[in-house]
Amino acid sequence: MNEAAKRIKQNLIDFSELGIWIAMGLLIGAITAFFEFIYQMGLETVLKIHSELNPWILFGMPFAGLLLVVLFEKYGKKSRKGMNLVFEISQGKERWIPKRTLSLMMFATWISNLFGASVGREGVAMQIGTTIASFINRRFPFFYHEKTIFLVSGMAAGFAGLFGTPYTAVFFAIEVLVAGTLKYRALPCTIAASLMASWVGGLLGLNAETHILPAPLTISSIDQGWKYLLLGIGFGIVGGSFAWISKKFRGWILKKIPDGKKRVLIVGSILAVLLFVLWNGRYSNFGTNLIDGCFYKPPMTIYPWDWLFKMLLTIGCLSVGFVGGEVTPLFAIGSSLGFVIGPLFGMDPAWSAALGYAAVFGAGTNTWLAPIMVGIEIFGFGGFPAFFIACSAAYLVNHSQSIYALQQRYEEEKTEA
Repeated sequence: MNEAAKRIKQNLIDFSELGIWIAMGLLIGAITAFFEFIYQMGLETVLKIHSELNPWILFGMPFAGLLLVVLFEKYGKKSRKGMNLVFEISQGKERWIPKRTLSLMMFATWISNLFGASVGREGVAMQIGTTIASFINRRFPFFYHEKTIFLVSGMAAGFAGLFGTPYTAVFFAIEVLVAGTLKYRALPCTIAASLMASWVGGLLGLNAETHILPAPLTISSIDQGWKYLLLGIGFGIVGGSFAWISKKFRGWILKKIPDGKKRVLIVGSILAVLLFVLWNGRYSNFGTNLIDGCFYKPPMTIYPWDWLFKMLLTIGCLSVGFVGGEVTPLFAIGSSLGFVIGPLFGMDPAWSAALGYAAVFGAGTNTWLAPIMVGIEIFGFGGFPAFFIACSAAYLVNHSQSIYALQQRYEEEKTEA
């Protein structure tokens, strides 16, 4: 066979492989979006019930937490690891995500939000996607050694299906497993999964979140650039602190109260009282009330301490057994912080809230490209220069802290290899 024929044959093989990966991504995205619709409908239902019974329902939090601890102890097994299981599979420490993860995590998030725990939703959305991707991976034995591609695609589908930001989802999924690297081989499947999940989610009524802001931010002077840089440094410190305090508090509380049932009853009771006393559940659930409050016209009252209380209460709830995630609370923390400190730099509070929304998310997850893209998708391309500066600064000063305890750095991956 001559050289030209060999090249043609190889090209056909490459295109066939590309087509297969795209088809896999479309399948993962479509199925994930369907389950995310069920997940979101459940969330809307429990939030409606919560609002009708708030604030008194908060006092059921410790008992709801006890139910979840017992449930995961009896049936959770590997599912109890949450996003850590995704990282373990990528690192070759585990093989599969149990199918029960999907139903357990959805139910646990519904219960946590029903009783007002300060938790998010996006982390579980990504676990829905990765569970589905892992299940599909097991159905095709010839893809046995491509687990990471399926996991990355599932994460992107889960993020995009619920949140409606497919490009952010792609960047987040390909960079979050190992900080400092991108999973390029996963791109065809990941892009297909993300776009399909976002499209199907839109058809099912999972609308993308967008905010219309004042005139786009520009960099017409060095002074403006320095403002974005300084804000980014502040956001990076806060996002990194969220991740660092989460890790330390979780370790400390596990040592102080080793029994999971006692831990959730004792700490859950304290958290319930705090959530009740602090403005009748203002810091319960995702934190979207704070996010929306920053962008209303006229804006809702945002207090200088909102970001701090939201951060500490979220850390407390997630550390003792409540389920949901950190991503949406990170958005809320960043928005409310940016809203109150932006005017100190002579900025429109809505725009500084937008910068905080993106940059604190990036610092908390130890990602760089995804927060820049989420700023563009949610708030418009006009703010790209400011998002680039603020998110870059936040990424550089977070000291490689991450809400994902098993996230590796590029140097660690090379050492293990």
